Amino acid sequence: MMRTHSTTPFGRRPLSLAMVASQAATRDFLAKPDASETVVHKWRLFRAATEAKGPLGVTDRALSVLHALLSFHQETALTLPEAEAREGEARGSSDSQESDSGRPGIVVFPSNRELSIRAHGMAPATLRRHLASLVEAGLIIRRDSPNGKRFARRGEGGEIAEAFGFDLAPLIARAAEIENLAEEVRIENRAIALLRERITLVRRDIVKMIETGMEEGVRFALLSIDGQKIANWEGLYGRYQALSARYSRSLGRAELGALASDLSAFAAEIQKLLETHVKGQKRSANESQNERHIQNQITNISDLEPDLREGRAEPPGSNSQETVTETDGLAETNAPNLRTGDRPPPSQRTYPLGMVLQACPDIVDYGKSGEISCWRDLIDAAAIVRSAIGVSPDAWKQALEVLGEHDASIVIAAILQRGEEIKSAGGYLRVLTGKAREGEFSLGPVLMALLRGKAAKAARERKRAG
Repeated sequence: MMRTHSTTPFGRRPLSLAMVASQAATRDFLAKPDASETVVHKWRLFRAATEAKGPLGVTDRALSVLHALLSFHQETALTLPEAEAREGEARGSSDSQESDSGRPGIVVFPSNRELSIRAHGMAPATLRRHLASLVEAGLIIRRDSPNGKRFARRGEGGEIAEAFGFDLAPLIARAAEIENLAEEVRIENRAIALLRERITLVRRDIVKMIETGMEEGVRFALLSIDGQKIANWEGLYGRYQALSARYSRSLGRAELGALASDLSAFAAEIQKLLETHVKGQKRSANESQNERHIQNQITNISDLEPDLREGRAEPPGSNSQETVTETDGLAETNAPNLRTGDRPPPSQRTYPLGMVLQACPDIVDYGKSGEISCWRDLIDAAAIVRSAIGVSPDAWKQALEVLGEHDASIVIAAILQRGEEIKSAGGYLRVLTGKAREGEFSLGPVLMALLRGKAAKAARERKRAG
């Protein structure tokens, strides 16, 4: 007579419809003629289950318990001896009459203590909770004995004839499904990784192009992006920050794709600005190729900051034999025959005040009445900060001579903002002044680095708050 096992849980544990569905699916699989030919490598299947844990609805702790259960199965391959017994019954074998649905070789019956040890010392209550989640997910089936104990009963030949514990047959029945889910997850993860790479590259391109536009004094044409009008490079960077704020590690494939498309379109607009500027320079060079060459070292700051146009005199005329430079408002005429190794002083560039204050907000505390509304306020605040952070008058004088008031004040604001990282403000300023004298220092990357650091810090704070 064939014995049967109860599939309802022992004690007060309820029987859910998910358990009934899992048992029915396993039973249907076992009824297939080729079920006995199914051989599953248990550790490869476990790896696939680990990759597909999201669709399967299990956690990493539950998978640790499943790993422990698999370790109690002696063989590396999972097979279905009950299917072989069913075939024997069809052939009229008398041995099959003594076989049962206890599925010897598939049911594992470890004690809670041993299972906890192999699950890396998991607490009993936690162990029970994760075993229940594996059952609910349809990865294992409980085969509980009448008293709830787990054990095996051996036959006359010493082989296991009946076992009570956890049935691993659902893993074999769902092996193909689990492999397919794992492949889908791998495809999704690859697509997400490619989108994240694309976003990273486009963001880098945008920052570099904005830096170039500011550094080279590219004329800005009024842009309208998503109904928002942008009139300067500072506004363009604000738009970039707004787009970057949408990026987080929790975004799915659809959200990442939308963000990548928006960033790419935004980068195309900036690239168009730069290309238009380059084409304009080429046309200007072609039109003036037959005229006398005039070498002028003055950067027309009024093109970058219209508010500074008043009070700045037009540069004096020059001829092909002279070079006009401007230092501290005084015009000097130098012979063009520079000695070998001499370098012309770097051209002065002015960055938007709003961008400077956004990158270096700490200097606002040193402004008049706690605010900075114009460049003069920033220069006055920098003079106060210079003394407070220990920059000597000599170092400050050299910085003013090489960088000019505006850029020197921006450097002081940047040093103040990075106060915890810079041990000697005076020495640091001298180093930057020396690099600027050699034409090897630019403020654009400094400001952009501060802005990126500020944005990254805000993102971390939002993540902790969320």
